[in-house]
Amino acid sequence: MQSSSSGDDEGEIMRWVSGVLCVSLVAKTLLGGVAHADEPEIPAISDAMQQFVADKEIAGAVTLVVGPDSVKHVNVVGHADVANETPLKRDALFWIASMTKPITGACVLMMQDEGKLSIDDPIAKHLPAMKDLKLADGTPANITIHHLMTHTSGMSELPRESAYTDPTLKAAAERYAELPVSFEPGTEWRYSQTGINTAARIVEVVSGMTFDRFVEERICQPLDMTDTTFYLSQEQQDRLSKTYRVIEGDGDTSKHLEEATISVLSGGTPMNRDRFPAANGGLFSTADDYAKFCQMLLRDGRANGKQLLSKSAVEQMRTICTGDIKTGFTPGNGWAIGCCVIREPQGVTKALSPGTFGHGGAHGTQAWIDPSKGVAMILMVQRVNFPNADASKVRQAFGEALMEAL
Repeated sequence: MQSSSSGDDEGEIMRWVSGVLCVSLVAKTLLGGVAHADEPEIPAISDAMQQFVADKEIAGAVTLVVGPDSVKHVNVVGHADVANETPLKRDALFWIASMTKPITGACVLMMQDEGKLSIDDPIAKHLPAMKDLKLADGTPANITIHHLMTHTSGMSELPRESAYTDPTLKAAAERYAELPVSFEPGTEWRYSQTGINTAARIVEVVSGMTFDRFVEERICQPLDMTDTTFYLSQEQQDRLSKTYRVIEGDGDTSKHLEEATISVLSGGTPMNRDRFPAANGGLFSTADDYAKFCQMLLRDGRANGKQLLSKSAVEQMRTICTGDIKTGFTPGNGWAIGCCVIREPQGVTKALSPGTFGHGGAHGTQAWIDPSKGVAMILMVQRVNFPNADASKVRQAFGEALMEAL
């Protein structure tokens, strides 16, 4: 028989545990977060994100960790709209910016799987207007699709104010064809938005579909990614998290968040369709939608019982093919088709495994896929003025907390 003193001790312990859980839930509520009682959560990740919200580093965050067929962590904290104190929700949409690039890479490789192109093709084979591209000294620039997708093409950029004003990729590519090439293709790494969009235009030519339709029919529909799109509906617009910049305190003004804009919209709205589908960074998505794309890559291209992308194509998305060329945006990385790959973990990536691949976005979003551990981590935030979004402490804290828990 259990003694009465022992029973009192157990009762006290249970009251203490209940109190801790209540405090945790209250803290999340005060920070605009959502506690998920029925899904796994890694407390260290959630705590780190809550602290960044409390410190006004970000307005809110959705963090999601998945295995090939499972969810290992999910947490939502903060606000979608700070001024109106609108809590962020798990189904919030985010502008994922350059996290679009791996999806573009998958589209290019799907066309290679079908024999409609090779990444080693000269781009002029599919876009005759590109046949006259030259270096500054007049030397012909022999650019391949491989160069486009690894940022080694040397293609120049359009002026920022007019880079996204064309109604179609065809019109944008015609403008790209008039720009000089800044270095011999394959000899340097320089991040190229025009290069990625040129690759998407090639997908249009060989598939006979506009790029937005191709992404919808060949990526989103098979993966049930119902909230991934270049053009939002009104219902999706209502779920779009606002973008913010951090304003540091000065004198009587305390540190705060100020609403900011999305560059690819050129002053328009996400619902405006009078703009080309920017393959370099035009997609909007949710954490759960993007996780489905990552899970497909973790399963070597399979999803819902179908092989959407060949295993060899997935290998091309996660295998460095830029040799010893120094690449950005953080040290220790190389580049694959459409993806950054961690060669030597260090700094912001020090806790991650070699061979982890993925991409970040300009407003702080990130997806890393770790084949060795069989997980993908998705971070959704919306902040513009990180000194270097790829090296943000928000991303680093997420990665370190996850790896400690695995």
